[in-house]
Amino acid sequence: MTSSPALSGADLSRAATGAAAALRAALAGEVLMAADPGYREARQLWNAAVDHRPAVLARCTGEPDVVAAVRIAREHGLPLSVRGGGHDWAGRALREGGVVLDLSGLREVTVDPASGTAEVQGGVRAGDVIGAAQAHGFAPVTGTVKAVGVTGLTLGGGYGLLAGAHGLACDNLLSARVVLADGRAVTASPEENPDLFWALRGGGGNFGVLTSLRLRVHPLTTVTSGLLLYPLERAAAVLRHHAEIVAEAPDELTVMAGFFAVPDAEPLAFLLPLWAGEPAAAAPWASLLAKLGGAVAGEFTQVPYLQVAGLFDDSVANGRHTEMRTRWLPALGEESIAVLTEAAARMAAPYSGIFLHHFHGAASRVPPADTAFGLRQDHLLVEIAASWAPGDIAGEAHRQWARRLSADLAGHALPGGYPNLMGADESERALLGFGANAERLLAVKRRFDPAAVFSGVPALPAGNG
Repeated sequence: MTSSPALSGADLSRAATGAAAALRAALAGEVLMAADPGYREARQLWNAAVDHRPAVLARCTGEPDVVAAVRIAREHGLPLSVRGGGHDWAGRALREGGVVLDLSGLREVTVDPASGTAEVQGGVRAGDVIGAAQAHGFAPVTGTVKAVGVTGLTLGGGYGLLAGAHGLACDNLLSARVVLADGRAVTASPEENPDLFWALRGGGGNFGVLTSLRLRVHPLTTVTSGLLLYPLERAAAVLRHHAEIVAEAPDELTVMAGFFAVPDAEPLAFLLPLWAGEPAAAAPWASLLAKLGGAVAGEFTQVPYLQVAGLFDDSVANGRHTEMRTRWLPALGEESIAVLTEAAARMAAPYSGIFLHHFHGAASRVPPADTAFGLRQDHLLVEIAASWAPGDIAGEAHRQWARRLSADLAGHALPGGYPNLMGADESERALLGFGANAERLLAVKRRFDPAAVFSGVPALPAGNG
């Protein structure tokens, strides 16, 4: 199979109608076009600012449906995209005028306590696997929002509060089933298709459709943690204290920091430490956290891991408009602290936030060449999220706030940035973030998807270049 030129007008309509008919004949799952009941709801994503209109939505029920959908989309010359959790803020899960392989119904999780692994389907959300693992006394490596899809998180890298103890989400991927652009379903693991497996760990969704993943999970039910909130006037002190703590933090301690907008009130600064070791050994760090003083809420104490893993669920509620930007900082210095605190004071969108994700410990000890994820030195990921209600007349100003903060941090940042948070206009910067791995990653792309059927986050070029 080869790629086809982009279709438009009557040709697109005919191709979409033909593809839909073929999909309905071949798939066990539902197939929707714009005139069908349920289409409008099926194309809604977390970020309500996204208004993409796919030609066909194919709700896959398993790997056979995915194989058939890839084949049919290509036979009819239609571009395709893959929807899992649907939390890419730029809406790349929904291809305008294309075929969407909707995996959002594939949410089965099977945990094997004896091997410390979980088998998950391609549409599983973080909360699904966290809940299933907790029932057996284990925890997966995820972020801090339970609704986010595990597949997309893992393909991009996957920062979280267990990074120090257990690495990134991609470091805990053991194997995957992948439907390739030519319609073949293969296993990617250290033994089978090892180059593909290497690329899947941080290289984005550029190589195929992951219908299932095998993940390492870790013995863990409770942690020492707590969301500590501070008034904005303490912002610089909070960030300086964070810098002091993370400079010495052992693997067991990973610490987020940042700012929340508060509707009709001044923003708040926060620290979110998580200790994944023996509870008694957290005492010195509890004392150091208390040394800062001035917290208006929060306590560093023993809590279920499930509780911490969903602390930011409310900050990504469905139906809001969102613009996101990102930078990697090697550390916090006085200049970057000033940029961040000044931006927090200007944070006008009522549901916005600035989140500093701590990368160290086990995540930093993975040799850079072992996975596609390119940055293995200690650093902070800055997640910039402007979020507001539909109809807010200041929407463009909120977007510009996020973009300005990213620009203001550029002079203090490392090259590249976290692909999962970048916009469609930042693919060159994302590629730069793969560092010495970029050349190999592009070679894997040319081998497994030479016609660039899959456009992941970030999109990688194919061809001979």
